[in-house]
Amino acid sequence: MSPKAVFLDKDGTLIENRPFDHSPEYIEWLPGTIEGLRLLHRSGYALIVVSNQEEIAHGRVTLEDLLREELALRAELAKFEVPLAGYYYCPHHPEGTVPLFNVDCYCRKPNPGLLIHAASELHMDLTQSWMIGDILHDVEAGRAAGCRTILLTNGHETEWHLTSLRWPNLIADEVFEAARLIAFTDLIATGERPCFQDDGKMTD
Repeated sequence: MSPKAVFLDKDGTLIENRPFDHSPEYIEWLPGTIEGLRLLHRSGYALIVVSNQEEIAHGRVTLEDLLREELALRAELAKFEVPLAGYYYCPHHPEGTVPLFNVDCYCRKPNPGLLIHAASELHMDLTQSWMIGDILHDVEAGRAAGCRTILLTNGHETEWHLTSLRWPNLIADEVFEAARLIAFTDLIATGERPCFQDDGKMTD
């Protein structure tokens, strides 16, 4: 497996954010997501989902609900020959009502624990990897883990509390644009000259 990865927030980045409904039939991919993931996979990046799921700590969603959603996402991506290398989520929240998950943890973004754990398990090089998300918590988690970061400018960030760790390396409107930026940036770093077809595939 490639040592480089793209870590991806899920809700609001890959699919529409429906906090209280993780039923597979309600999954709605955001524009450009499938195309972007295909481009990243074909460019040699392992794709890893890292997601806060505080609804579990509040008792509104079960672990079984998330498992069904994960299986549905994997099955849908398999239709496009796009595998997920990993799927990691944080079920904790310090104000949760479920005692098992009512903790202040290191895995909840903006902490970098999910990314560090995933990279350790899957043998990824965080310095060669990227984090894509729709809010600055994703950016902070990625940068704290040692990744480069892309913030999606889709209007989901509302607080704009900026610190040195919360400045993204790049910004993009959606995942396909982010994928093109990542592929372009990393190819330029190697001295190659990328060329894109209309469908996002790179050609010589």
